Amino acid sequence: MLLENIGISTYSNSKSETMKFYFIQQQPQIVLLKEGTDTSQGKPQLISNINACQAIVDAVRTTLGPRGMDKLIVDNNGKATISNDGATIMKLLDIVHPAARTLVDIAKSQDAEVGDGTTSVVLLAGEFLKQLKPYVEEGVHPRIVIKAVRKALGLCVARIHEVAFKIEKSDDEKHRALLEKCAATAMNSKLIHQQKDFFSKMVVDAVTTLDSLLPLNMIGIKKVNGGALEDSMLVDGVAFKKTFSYAGFEMQPKSYDNVKIALLNIELELKAERDNAEVRVDNVKEYQKVVDAEWQILYDKLEKIHKSGAQVVLSKLPIGDVATQYFADRDMFCAGRVQEEDLKRTLKACGGAVMTTVQDIGDNVLGKCAHFEERQVSGERFNIFQGCPNAKTCTLILRGGAEQFLEETERSLHDAIMIVRRTIRNDSVVAGGGAIEMELSKMLRDYSRTVAGKEQLLIGAIAKALEVIPRQLCDNAGFDATNILNKLRQKHAQGCQWYGVDILKEHIADNFEAFVWEPSVIKINALTAACEATCMILSVDETIKSPKSAGGDMPQAPMGRGMGRPF
Repeated sequence: MLLENIGISTYSNSKSETMKFYFIQQQPQIVLLKEGTDTSQGKPQLISNINACQAIVDAVRTTLGPRGMDKLIVDNNGKATISNDGATIMKLLDIVHPAARTLVDIAKSQDAEVGDGTTSVVLLAGEFLKQLKPYVEEGVHPRIVIKAVRKALGLCVARIHEVAFKIEKSDDEKHRALLEKCAATAMNSKLIHQQKDFFSKMVVDAVTTLDSLLPLNMIGIKKVNGGALEDSMLVDGVAFKKTFSYAGFEMQPKSYDNVKIALLNIELELKAERDNAEVRVDNVKEYQKVVDAEWQILYDKLEKIHKSGAQVVLSKLPIGDVATQYFADRDMFCAGRVQEEDLKRTLKACGGAVMTTVQDIGDNVLGKCAHFEERQVSGERFNIFQGCPNAKTCTLILRGGAEQFLEETERSLHDAIMIVRRTIRNDSVVAGGGAIEMELSKMLRDYSRTVAGKEQLLIGAIAKALEVIPRQLCDNAGFDATNILNKLRQKHAQGCQWYGVDILKEHIADNFEAFVWEPSVIKINALTAACEATCMILSVDETIKSPKSAGGDMPQAPMGRGMGRPF
């Protein structure tokens, strides 16, 4: 493009012609980002992010509720996982879209904070974005939308606190019954829902054995293939699978009362020579002295352990055949190669200390428990420590068929354990089955009619979005969602605040009377996380994606001359 004639210069050649030169000034191009950088911004970028989140929601939508379907996910190593736990599915999906990863993060945070409601939180965030998308497309500024979302969240949390039912902790029987109902509700949507009565009692027993801090790591979960789910049992103490053992192990006693336990991080076997070690001897007697010294070192260690008074010896490192036979001759039990997690739980429960030397081993560093035994469970043997004085701990030993089924059972019990812990700490519950969402939806609709302007429409859209939970519960069970939602709206308008979906009768019911109870903290956490994710995605209007360098992720350093100087 010709902008300006800066100057005209003339000269004559041999033919006396006049030539003109035009100097052209152009605006220089400013390059800020590396070539190949992907930038997209404005309203199309925001809509693209919302659409990406919709695709993620569709992946977990059908897993919600008691009639939810399971997902079979195969990773790049060929390992198959069957689950309907929202957080597990989101972790296993290798999502690369930066905005959609936000939904993965909120599912993980819900799982870590509360344990249950992971599918609900993803579904709510996706539905908020879906209902607000038309307003963004029509040109409503994202900041106005975000303000309305935050206002709606504040109203919802206040309403949950207002209607939540407070638990009476003074009556132990009632309190325990309520905890069992909360655990059963958490397992309603899981693979083990038919055994929920059996497992809810087990979970409540497990959590109530812990101390007041309710540490999750003091509940161990071990899986044993074979048998029925009802063969699962709760051990009041520490239990772990028998480790690898040498000859002489079967001669050791398998049961003790008032036992003392030595916890070691020492290798109790003859060590092989190092590859680069060299010992030069000039006669057989010298060689024999070297061999005798090695044996003497080992026997000195074993003697000190025996004199300490320990009857059970656990070590993180191997215990060899010589040591095993030595302990068997002295009526002592030993287990080598104990996993670190099991050793730590035994340490916390029984006291003592993990020793890295036998020099100072004595009564003050030994753990103690009331009873120890080795018990056969199906094809496995378990070492069980009961009556631990220091910390209250327990172990769930799960039985079942396929490995994937046992893993899903473990995930389901983890959710139920988290729910019971939360219910003990936060003493209020609400009705599940879509009841509280319908009540919040009705409250937001009523509030929206009292405000003017754009906020009225936006809060109305959020009220509609909250209905996604009961609607999806109906869709997953094969019910007529429109018909059931109309009945629920009518009941909530009449003041029946606990009416929700009744999966068993394909109708609506008072879910508080039906004991479909959930801790109110689940709903508050889910709504807060979903609204935060919605606000974050709405506030992003530009994505800048840097190109990967040609030589992998790290740029190659330039070649240099001697001393690293460039050419």
